[in-house]
Order: sequence, then structure tokens, then C-alpha cells
Amino acid sequence: MEKKEMLYEGKAKKVYATEDPQLLIVDYKDDATAFNGLKKGTIEGKGIINNQMSNRLMQHLEKVGVPTHFVRELSDRETLVKKVSIVPLEVIVRNIAAGSFSKRYGVEEGKVFTHPVVEFSYKNDSLGDPLLNTDHALALGLATPEEIGTIEAYARMVDDFLRNFWSSCGITLVDFKVEFGRLSDGTIVLADEISPDTCRLWDSKTGEKLDKDRFRRDLGGVEDAYAEVMRRLVAHDQ
Repeated sequence: MEKKEMLYEGKAKKVYATEDPQLLIVDYKDDATAFNGLKKGTIEGKGIINNQMSNRLMQHLEKVGVPTHFVRELSDRETLVKKVSIVPLEVIVRNIAAGSFSKRYGVEEGKVFTHPVVEFSYKNDSLGDPLLNTDHALALGLATPEEIGTIEAYARMVDDFLRNFWSSCGITLVDFKVEFGRLSDGTIVLADEISPDTCRLWDSKTGEKLDKDRFRRDLGGVEDAYAEVMRRLVAHDQ
């Protein structure tokens, strides 16, 4: 599949057209950002890990009934995906209190929830991706009631799968962010990526952070943490 003109460059990826108008090529970068782009840096090898990890996990999710944009991996950093129109709702699923949830509600980091928490935020950098509820999403015309119901159901399915998957790798899934898109026929599919950039992952025994929080909080060892998560995923799949 030939890469044509670049259509978009975001914080972590570049997106290119192909000769097929329904297919795109995503190229993962090593650039890292945090706090809505206020903090910038590079995590060596991150693009390769995030590309390959997302692809493996999306193939697993397809098998449990979550449709995704994944088509096939083209190289270490590049993947062929179905073209989607991204629904401007970021979906956050939380199993344990951490990050902005702990700060917002004064809850100690590490509190385990009896029931996963699903949050929506408006995907809008200039507004700081504010939290919203279903009524807000409908008022803003971001999605239909049916689409929101489908998105939440898929997000909970992703959570069920990932919690069990990572647990079997000795990793606790604290929370994660996912995005969904519409295919040309309106079908909702999981898009974007699933990686240590978008998930909080803690070592189940030590509680050590194995995700982007190492970059956000200047904890060091970022590359090693990403590589360790990938190592465990590959070992699990063998």
C-alpha cells in the first residue's frame, strides 16, 4: 500500500492518504507530550512499541466482539487502518483512582472502585478537553443517543478484556482513554491507539508505574517501562 500525501500530524502520529480513499496509513512518532501539550519531549522507541502494542491488542479485541479500525501492520511504525470520522468524545474508563480523578474529587490515588467509572470528555484541545455528560454530548451534536450507547458498551467491553489481559501479564490496569470513529456507513469502531501513552499500567506486585506518568511526573526510566510492558505482552502472546 503506497503512502500518499500527509493529511494530519498530531502529537503522537502522522496520518497519510493511500490510493484507496477508505484506507489510511498511520505513522507513530517518538514525540511525547503531556498537560495538553505544555510539556514536550521524546521517548526513544515509543512509536514502535505503541504501534505494535495497539495492533496486537486491537486484534485481540476484534475476537471478543469490539470492531476496530485496524487492517494490517505495514512496518515497525506504520499501520494500515480504515478511514474513520473521529467522534469528538474521549472515553476514559477508570478502575482505580489516579491522575485527574484523584485531583478533581480529592480521592487518594490507588483507591479501587467497586464499579468501573466511564467518563466522557469533549475532544477539543483549545478548551482543554472538558468533561461532559450524555446530555452535553447530545446538545453539542457530537453523537446520537444510539452512538453514545454503543460507544459506552464497547468501552466497557474493552475494559473487561484489558483488565484480564494485563492481569495475566502481572500488570494492573488503572485506567485508559480510547477514541471511536465512524466508518463511511456510520458503523462505530474503536480507533486511535491502546498503549502506555493512553493507559495507566502498574506492576501488580510492586505498584511501579509502567506508563506515560513516568514522563509526566519526571520519574525517569520511561523507555524501560514501555519496553517492559511490550516484553510482557509479547511473552503472553507466545
